[in-house]
Amino acid sequence: MKVIVTGATGNVGTSVIRALSADPDVGEIVALARRPPQRTLERARFHAVDVAAGDLTSVFTGAAAVVHLAWLIQPGRDESVTARVNLTGSRRVFEAVVAARVPALVYASSVGAYSPGPKDRAVDESWPTNGIPSSFYSRHKSAVEGMLDELAREQPRLRVVRLRPGLIFQRGAAAEIRRLFAGPFLPTSLLRARLAPIAPDVAGLRFQAVHADDVGDAYRRAVLGDVAGPFNIAAEPAIGTPELAAMLDARPVALPPRLLRAGAAAAYALRLTPVEPGWLDLALGVPLMATTRARHELGWVPTRTSVEALQELVAGMRDGADDRTPPLARATSGPGRIRELLTGVGRRQ
Repeated sequence: MKVIVTGATGNVGTSVIRALSADPDVGEIVALARRPPQRTLERARFHAVDVAAGDLTSVFTGAAAVVHLAWLIQPGRDESVTARVNLTGSRRVFEAVVAARVPALVYASSVGAYSPGPKDRAVDESWPTNGIPSSFYSRHKSAVEGMLDELAREQPRLRVVRLRPGLIFQRGAAAEIRRLFAGPFLPTSLLRARLAPIAPDVAGLRFQAVHADDVGDAYRRAVLGDVAGPFNIAAEPAIGTPELAAMLDARPVALPPRLLRAGAAAAYALRLTPVEPGWLDLALGVPLMATTRARHELGWVPTRTSVEALQELVAGMRDGADDRTPPLARATSGPGRIRELLTGVGRRQ
């Protein structure tokens, strides 16, 4: 079995490659990304390609499945750049899957595709995927879900699987996640227990997380299984202020959502952080997800709790952990995070 993985050098991609490489039923893995890694990717053969411009059909020919992970989160200040990969690139991947007659497509959707929903109960995969309008990430995920609806109607013989995970953490992604979401001005000391002064207690602040290796296993199961449709992927428990306060040994302090958003907007406008305030709207707006379908139909069970996944990430951020691929490497930020400053916080990838 030949499997293609786009976006193979990122947080999820490296985990998917590990999971597929350990499975004897997978004979060949082709890892696609724009920039080559500085290490081998287990049993995978690397192929440099830009999903928004490169020749995909010839690469996809003969594959049993394509796992589409390629996605841009930054630059948040130039949506034309992110849309080129997220929207144009995804459409080109789907067209190439059809042209190459690949029988299965497994796509990396997200909890971010969902419309606003409840935080006091979990919703299943039938919840609407109209996104959070103020978040470009959510708008893009929602738009690609619409593309897949169209694709599934037009290509009934194509097996289309969509995984919708919560936040995905692993130690090796610490440098990338800090760069993408915190920026160069985050004091590492605040990540140590008892040094973070407060944990914000905000209405709606409950989110789901999952370890990257568990997500990789879910993709492996989706590739090899006879399944189709959407699957929520998340570990227990949902993380809120009590869990954050306990992990950081911090004092919970109630904050009105409007005040927190105003602060996020000000920090973004002053270029102190790379993430636009739409990310906060996304965090407070998306529902909690039920994972019953993944457990029953994929046979998927996470091996680590959401808190353990977050603790591993935070420890990695304190230690400066990374991986030797362009998205995950500390060198991408440059010495003293100088490249982030020179290119504009949140202005370029």
